[in-house]
Amino acid sequence: MVKEYLTVEQLDQIGLPPIIPYAAPVMFALVLGEWALGLYKKRNVYHNKDFWAATAIGLTNVIISALIKVATFGFALFFYNLVPWTVPSKWWSYVLCLIVIDFCRYWAHRIAHEQRFWWATHVTHHSSKQYNFSVSFRLGWTQHIKIIFFIPAFLAGFHPVVFFICHQIEVLYQFWIHTEFIRKLPKPIEYIFVTPSHHRVHHAINDKYLDKNYGSTLVIWDRIFGTFQPEEERPIYGITKPVNSFNPVYLVFHEWMDIFKDISKAGSLKKTFKILFGRP
Repeated sequence: MVKEYLTVEQLDQIGLPPIIPYAAPVMFALVLGEWALGLYKKRNVYHNKDFWAATAIGLTNVIISALIKVATFGFALFFYNLVPWTVPSKWWSYVLCLIVIDFCRYWAHRIAHEQRFWWATHVTHHSSKQYNFSVSFRLGWTQHIKIIFFIPAFLAGFHPVVFFICHQIEVLYQFWIHTEFIRKLPKPIEYIFVTPSHHRVHHAINDKYLDKNYGSTLVIWDRIFGTFQPEEERPIYGITKPVNSFNPVYLVFHEWMDIFKDISKAGSLKKTFKILFGRP
């Protein structure tokens, strides 16, 4: 099969199905439903300032994604065009691409918890002491640099359109697992897929829950690589060093500011490297 080399212009002309924007009304309806259910059950599910901070962070992320779309396409195409092979755009290639992306997301997520530089791109998502659907909106504005973790998917030869569709599906999957109202699901589902129960553990700061359950859609990677932890005691959410702010800009950049402060006092390249890539 002769490979068709693509340009950014061609990819832009093809267009991508805006799966997440189409899903947005449903997502906000579910947020409203979760909020109403919390009131009915007299549970403090939503904190007003926390919710609006998450919404502001999420909407800004949508704008940033639109602004850097050409750069993102260009990055993907560079590596896709680098290899002479391609994966045919058949139904099974979407399934295979989802699995490859999910594997990449596992390692991107794990490294974001194990190295401070990458933690700065991710900490925003964990800084809420609440756990509800709106937490899925809290994605750091610098997270887009983590596209480098998906180079293997581009080099595998997946068409960029296939990649971006599958990646939107992966991102959308994250929404429904951010809730306390869905308890444990039947064992076959809990064994293979990431569920709200698994992800509650991931967002918790309980000692036994720290740095567990990195899976995005499939929890099998955690089982294979020894990072799986079932939900047992009640999770306590947030980060070990609370931010205590609802300012969206501060929530996104506070860890970056701390890193720069520490680097300014480092005094050597060795210490600077340790600050950047040591554990958070």
